Amino acid sequence: QVQLVESGGGLVQAGGSLSLSCAVSGRSISTYNMGWFRQAPGKRREFVASISLGGGSTYYDDSVKGRFTISRVNARNTVYLQMSSLKPEDTAVYYCAALRGGVPTSLPARASDVRSWGQGTQVTVSS
Repeated sequence: QVQLVESGGGLVQAGGSLSLSCAVSGRSISTYNMGWFRQAPGKRREFVASISLGGGSTYYDDSVKGRFTISRVNARNTVYLQMSSLKPEDTAVYYCAALRGGVPTSLPARASDVRSWGQGTQVTVSS
């Protein structure tokens, strides 16, 4: 069974940066496209970014494009989300996700495309 554990969340001022990590166990991530989602209080969980098996293809929601960078190191079984120029509206619980086979990284992933979720890590951006 695949297990995903996020870390790196916290409190940061607007304009600042944070780096999230997602450590995966139980299976090699080299067999999964991976993604990050987020959920703000009272809102639906929404897609943030995704990355293909080898890292050659990435896709971002328009709200984070140019500010966030998703990456992966398959040898470490870890996925990363580097966030910069953070805004108060980026405040949310961020979830790492292993995507189901065949889900493309040329389109935004949906929650129904997710095979396994992490437990989430809180990111709070103060104004």
